[in-house]
Amino acid sequence: MNRILGSLALFMFVTFTAVAKAPVDSLMKELNKAMEQSTLYDSIKIKRIDSLRSRLQRRDPHTLYNSYLQLYNAYKVFNFDSAFVYAQLMENLSEQLQDPVRIVEAKVKMGYILLSSGMFTETAAFINTINANGSPDSTKIEYYLMKSRLYFDLADYNQDKYYTPEYIRTASRYIDSALHLMSPNSFEYRYNRGLQQFKLGNVKEALSIYPNLDQPGLTDRQIAVSACTLGAIYVATEKIDTAIALMIRSAISDIRASTKETMASYSLATLLFEKGDIKNASHCIERAIAEAVFYGARQRKVMVSSILPIIERERILTAEERTKSLLIYAAIVTLLLVALVVLAITVFRQVRKLKVAQRIITEAHLKQQEINNQLLEANKIKEEYVGYCFNINATYIAKLEKLKQTLEQKLTDSKSTAEVKFIINNINIRQERDELFMNFDRVFLKIFPHFVTAFNDLFDKDNQVILKENELLNTDLRIFALIRIGINDNEKIASILEYSVNTIYAYKTKIKKRSLMPSEEFEQRIMDIKAL
Repeated sequence: MNRILGSLALFMFVTFTAVAKAPVDSLMKELNKAMEQSTLYDSIKIKRIDSLRSRLQRRDPHTLYNSYLQLYNAYKVFNFDSAFVYAQLMENLSEQLQDPVRIVEAKVKMGYILLSSGMFTETAAFINTINANGSPDSTKIEYYLMKSRLYFDLADYNQDKYYTPEYIRTASRYIDSALHLMSPNSFEYRYNRGLQQFKLGNVKEALSIYPNLDQPGLTDRQIAVSACTLGAIYVATEKIDTAIALMIRSAISDIRASTKETMASYSLATLLFEKGDIKNASHCIERAIAEAVFYGARQRKVMVSSILPIIERERILTAEERTKSLLIYAAIVTLLLVALVVLAITVFRQVRKLKVAQRIITEAHLKQQEINNQLLEANKIKEEYVGYCFNINATYIAKLEKLKQTLEQKLTDSKSTAEVKFIINNINIRQERDELFMNFDRVFLKIFPHFVTAFNDLFDKDNQVILKENELLNTDLRIFALIRIGINDNEKIASILEYSVNTIYAYKTKIKKRSLMPSEEFEQRIMDIKAL
């Protein structure tokens, strides 16, 4: 049994895969094409029925009964009135033949057709008169399935908390009786077993049992019924797209089989309406009405009539909304065209004004450029001037130092040696240099007031310069201050600051290594520091 269920689960997987691969849009195109050709399928059906009618001329009762049975089977899902007539003829003839097997068979056929028309009360009363004991298995199966359908239909119709569960349990018991007489590997067994589990609420179990719709040899009627029920199962699992695809397949098979006693078109219309596809929902509900009227099923007419006004109202509202939207779009386009014309005229006028303004702006830009060049030149002169003054002062201090040394030499033997030495010793070169640096610092920071802050931004917190009290710049800052005003030569910097060239080089290397900037970019970042 487990192997059988495993095989059936595999069948179900193949079925789901095949359905999933079929896009709903392409299936809808196929359905619309089938609807257009429905009269052709019906004409083929009618020709087949006419051929069966021609055999009614035979007088043999047994042959006549078989002809009635064939005509009943041809009409049972095509037209209620005709099927009812031939069921009556079968019943009357079987009574005349006094054939108990055919009497039960004819009554089962009559019960099925009454049930298909929605006559629940009449069906319930009629089938209680049937005793299927002693009938062939095929008749018993049909009898039990008819009774299970009666109670399933009553459960769907009533939707009552008390009666519906009991109806479903009763229907399930009759299906069990039918399944007991079927081959577990047959299509009918898997279909009815899956239907039973679905009605009992065991959706996963139903899916694992359900037959493969793409297996070879299935009739259009078998595909239609199975796809419709499987679609209902997928609705219960909220896989609506898969359910729609299955309902479309069911509706297509119904059309090809000329089946009028069907739920597929109605169910499909409901699903499409809920998805917002009003156009296709309207087509399907119209098809469902035509099928219900043609067959003569009372409950189908009631069901379809309940949803038809809703779909049609929504279709009309959609059409009205579309018309309103078109009118709004037309008005917007007209306004846009008028606005475009006005805008074009305005733009043409503005272009002329812009050309005049552009000429004025160009002239002003040239003047501004000239002024900028002058300012740049002035800044350059200012920087060069500060450097020049600083160099002069440095040279002056050097000369003073040299003069001091010369005087000390020449006055060694003089009588006023002590006095001259006193005067010379009062000249403090270190103080002169410190004062020179202080003046330089003051002038430099006046021009570049943010130099220290900008310089420290090039280092992390641990490596930033911290000045002592009353200190404007230190040696590190002074080296790069000189570079900022244009003194790049290490020898000149060393001479000004009274250091060796190697010491200046070492200072610069050490400072650059501590910086967050690459060494080759450091001096450029110093030069980017703006003057006030």
